Amino acid sequence: MSNLRRTLFLSVPLLCLAASSAYGQATRTWISGVGDDVNPCSRTAPCKTFAGAISKTAANGEISVLDPGGFGAVTITKSISLEADGVVAGILSPGTNGVVINAGANDVVVLRGLTFEGVGTGLNGVQIISAGKVVIENCFFRGYTPRGISVEPTANNVQVVVSNTTLQENASNGIVVRPANGTLANVTLDNVRIVNNVNHGLIVSPGGTVVVRNSSIANNAVGTAFANIRAEGPGVTTNLLLDNVSVSGGPTGILAVNGAAVRVNSSSIFGNTLGLSATGAAQILSYGNNRLGANGTDGAFSSVISLQ
Repeated sequence: MSNLRRTLFLSVPLLCLAASSAYGQATRTWISGVGDDVNPCSRTAPCKTFAGAISKTAANGEISVLDPGGFGAVTITKSISLEADGVVAGILSPGTNGVVINAGANDVVVLRGLTFEGVGTGLNGVQIISAGKVVIENCFFRGYTPRGISVEPTANNVQVVVSNTTLQENASNGIVVRPANGTLANVTLDNVRIVNNVNHGLIVSPGGTVVVRNSSIANNAVGTAFANIRAEGPGVTTNLLLDNVSVSGGPTGILAVNGAAVRVNSSSIFGNTLGLSATGAAQILSYGNNRLGANGTDGAFSSVISLQ
């Protein structure tokens, strides 16, 4: 073998090793209830926590859960997926946030198959400060205060999709959509259950556009002066659409204040002390195909709008 070929042959693995050491991150990592955060987070040597694995996972990568366990709170600052498929993946976070998302304006974060438990003292199950898009799927939230999911971006607009998820028995609110001034949040809730939370089930504030489909919002705020759903102004930048949603068992079913607009399609508002309440130039609009009844006082839709 010539000296040149021998030199090239020997240098290739050295270059690969150098590249691996320089970057030190994999596109897919693994965690296990019996793992250890000193491990490389590989399939055969998994880490113990999300926080331990995230620094070893490249942007746009995935952290996969191998077996049941509690995997701790984590802060996310890049595009990444936390995935649990068919196993119990717990985030136990008393006294703190479960997952804080403070990523870039174009980053995409996916949380799938996770169980969030705040034990009555946890802050937010998921706190969204900044991201391009956040997907929360097949998750469960309980025991948080002030909210199970907080969509309160401070700098850039965010899109959030929550599906097949339950928020129950949180010590304050289920979901709050409250962007900072000048920031917008576009949120879709599909097949979501928001039930038995101490205060409001869902709050939508200015800058929030929320679509709720095929969902149940029930028995929130029992024994308080709050509501299952609260849409609040000022102004006309608060938009909420309910499509095939059941709203029941609260002091007020739907409360709209200070110019907020709520549109209701093919939904049921029943079993509340007060079904509908719109004040301060707010509107609760019906497409004429809803069921409003069996409340202590039904209240009334502001007007009927036509389906097209």
